[in-house]
Amino acid sequence: MTIKEIMHSRFVTLNGDEEVGVALNTMNERRVNGAPVVDKDNNLIGIVVKHDLYKFLTERGRYPKYPLDRAMTYKVITATEDEDIVTVAKRLRRHDIMAVPVVDGLKVIGLVSLEDIVDYFINQNTNE
Repeated sequence: MTIKEIMHSRFVTLNGDEEVGVALNTMNERRVNGAPVVDKDNNLIGIVVKHDLYKFLTERGRYPKYPLDRAMTYKVITATEDEDIVTVAKRLRRHDIMAVPVVDGLKVIGLVSLEDIVDYFINQNTNE
């Protein structure tokens, strides 16, 4: 089975120009722990998790008004919609991350979390 079958096509994205405080508020309001960061053309430029933002804000001289691109991770581990679920699950474990954006070129078309993969395997065993 491929990632396309379990990915979420409705997800939160943030803009690299947004303020850190605004991004954190958005994530809290939407109840998400992480989000892909995109540019004005909706191309993937990074990823951020709430932990990164809290850590950023606790460092001396850093403020909620700083642009998000100062706090995000630029090197993003991604997946494509045609990849096998097991392949992506191994990538998540190998890189010790909780989710990956699913991309088509530079465009983010979905999001898959470790929970989605676990749910898939639970459902596979339940249906047998």
